[in-house]
Amino acid sequence: MSIIDTTATLHEAHRDNHTHRDVNGGWLRPAVFGAMDGLVSNLALMTGVAGGAVSHNTLVITGLTGLAAGAFSMAAGEYTSVASQRELVEAELDVERQQLRKHPVDEMEELAELYVSRGVEPALAREVAMQLSRDPDQALEIHAREELGIDPDDLPSPLVAAVSSFGSFALGAILPVLPYLLGATALWPAVLLALFGLFGCGAVVAKVTARSWWFSGLRQLALGGAAAAVTFGLGSLFGTAVG
Repeated sequence: MSIIDTTATLHEAHRDNHTHRDVNGGWLRPAVFGAMDGLVSNLALMTGVAGGAVSHNTLVITGLTGLAAGAFSMAAGEYTSVASQRELVEAELDVERQQLRKHPVDEMEELAELYVSRGVEPALAREVAMQLSRDPDQALEIHAREELGIDPDDLPSPLVAAVSSFGSFALGAILPVLPYLLGATALWPAVLLALFGLFGCGAVVAKVTARSWWFSGLRQLALGGAAAAVTFGLGSLFGTAVG
């Protein structure tokens, strides 16, 4: 079967058959993985404590404090990480900006050599570099993209990263606690809801990968379930030893 419909014009066929998924994940990937992190970590924490045969109130407090501690930790870590990354990028942009101001010809030649290395004819590469270098802002953007691999107009926000990490982690971490807040007294409803959540997160992850939704869901279900089982066993062992 032909990939391109020959009855359509070339540009229409290319448009219809040459679309790509967002390989960077956009907001979906960090949100889903943040929720998954909160779900796995709080489920493992609660099953570990439950293995020690603690009271109902202790288990609920453990889940809520685990949610709060994890969410604040994720937010603080994400803020610091993204802020440090952004500061480094801005410092490198300042260096490039100074070089463009002090050595415009050298920077133009550098850009031309880059295009030549990618197969452009030397005369054409020099002409393109010359035209692109006329606008200082455009020249900075191009050098940043080509040399640093970044877009100066699309730098990540530390605040957005922190808030999204806090929210997604808290959303995942609340699932194991929710049955207890609704009146459950046994561990199995919390585990069951968390396992459903793990499968759902794994299935959504398939939106940014090439895997099928059921494979991704089952994989995350197995990994999260294994973590919960191990911590429950350790909690039982430690509870017996301490008791």
